[in-house]
Amino acid sequence: MTSFQVDEVRAGVSVIRVEGRLNMVAAPELRDVVAQAVASGRTRLVVDLSGVEFMDSSGLGALIGALKTTRQAGGDLRIASPGEQVTMVLQLSNVDRILKPYRSSDDAFTD
Repeated sequence: MTSFQVDEVRAGVSVIRVEGRLNMVAAPELRDVVAQAVASGRTRLVVDLSGVEFMDSSGLGALIGALKTTRQAGGDLRIASPGEQVTMVLQLSNVDRILKPYRSSDDAFTD
């Protein structure tokens, strides 16, 4: 089972912590969590992937969709702390060029 927790870490930046598998079952829920955050005015989001044990192409699609959602609202989406399997999927698909992984959620919006 996959879980999502949204925390506002500082003014204007919220972190979505994902635990479990980011696959075709969980991907729609991630899209919904991001859409709800954006609808409530949170447009600078970090998806913390440290708790994701497995991600497939549906998870990739959800991340790209989340990026589009935040950018259309005038914000941005960053990813942080991907594990080995998630990093491999990001690299093989070249999504790491679009969504650069940050070491931690604290590092994601320091620029």
